Amino acid sequence: MPHDVIMPALGMAQDTGKIVSWLKKAGDPVKAGEAIMEVETDKATMEVEAQADGFLSGISANAGDDVPVGQVVATISETAGETETGTSKTATETASAKREEQTPEVSGDDLPDGKSVIMPALGMAQDTGLIVTWRKAPGDAVSAGDVLLEVETDKSVMEVEAGHDGFVAAILAEAQEAVPVGSVIAIISANAPEKPVMRGMASASVPEPEATPQPAQNREAETESPTGAAKADRTRPGKQSMPAQKGGWILASPKARRLAHEQGLDLSRLVEEGHEQPFHVADLDTLRALPPALPAGQPPASLPLHLAARVPASGCDDFVRWFSQDTGDDLDPARLWLSFAAAALRQSVTGITESLIVGLERPDAERSSHRDPDLSLPEPESADAGMSPDLTLRDFSDSMLTDMRLGPSDQPVLTIVRDEDRFTVSLDFQPGDLGETEAIGILTGFAERLREPLHHIL
Repeated sequence: MPHDVIMPALGMAQDTGKIVSWLKKAGDPVKAGEAIMEVETDKATMEVEAQADGFLSGISANAGDDVPVGQVVATISETAGETETGTSKTATETASAKREEQTPEVSGDDLPDGKSVIMPALGMAQDTGLIVTWRKAPGDAVSAGDVLLEVETDKSVMEVEAGHDGFVAAILAEAQEAVPVGSVIAIISANAPEKPVMRGMASASVPEPEATPQPAQNREAETESPTGAAKADRTRPGKQSMPAQKGGWILASPKARRLAHEQGLDLSRLVEEGHEQPFHVADLDTLRALPPALPAGQPPASLPLHLAARVPASGCDDFVRWFSQDTGDDLDPARLWLSFAAAALRQSVTGITESLIVGLERPDAERSSHRDPDLSLPEPESADAGMSPDLTLRDFSDSMLTDMRLGPSDQPVLTIVRDEDRFTVSLDFQPGDLGETEAIGILTGFAERLREPLHHIL
């Protein structure tokens, strides 16, 4: 399939481009990304690249010619035999006729006088541009370097400058409209317009109904937005979050949309997670990192809640040292912590009438379970291996870890790690297992016992 080569618009004030020279001649093979001609813009001379592999054919403009933006100047054919000028000329005429059909007439008594702003072609394969948002409203004062609107290209969303000083006298295309390259989309006048115009491309030839009188506050709200539909701050610079409802239109660059389709990625997942639109290719990495979507009708699993506290290690260290000196028995700190965990649980959760089972996990030992360790210090009684613990104590104090947050568990998990002269104690639990007050009581009670062991034992 032949690919048309069009004259790009590299600036909003540019309605024609001058071909400085052709770097390839008719019949030459070309590759995508290879420079085929030089075009003079209002700032510099730019090389224009081919957007497809093939053979350059039917060059219809010579070096030195001023060519309207969007007009076909050559064709890239698939075979060397399709290089006749006539073939390219037919394609040019067809493309020009298509542009004339799509481009609305902008001259008339209903439009103010001024300088035209056209839809730029920011890529050689681009024949339309999608207006993402207008950053200025009708009647606003603008400078040539002010950002006037955002346009979606095949690679990203680009900010487009006004190109002229003056006032926005007319906006002739609405946000979310795809506009043919070279079409006039706005008019900038030298003086402030008495009646700024706001309309879409589709309604250009349809007379607007007479406006119904509105309260003054409603009219003020309408002028804040180019569409008058919502009180959105479209004139504020910077990237704006544009949420979309599930199933609605999602703002994304064509390349990101194409890659997502090819890779089976659902861009609506980014919307559901609250990521800002429009989406670009880089956002696909974020999309790939999201967890798999749940099957329809399956409720999402509750995320575990996490509480943490820091406790000086000196109190526990002094108690273990004193106990060993006084009894001649080396006290395993974990035996002490099992007692503290059970005592904090028993104190914080009301209605406990049966024995408590506390599990112990260590990175270098098998898991063990203990019955009522707060009532059998210093040597906790072992429980049957098949009994489900009411709480699990993870002792990682001898590891290099300084913080832990693991996945959900069948019971609350109390984790203790050490960073030099202090402990970090955390409690992970499911919302249905503990209330907030109970969870805070368990963690606080354990931390207080860890800080002053002798006081709580006595």
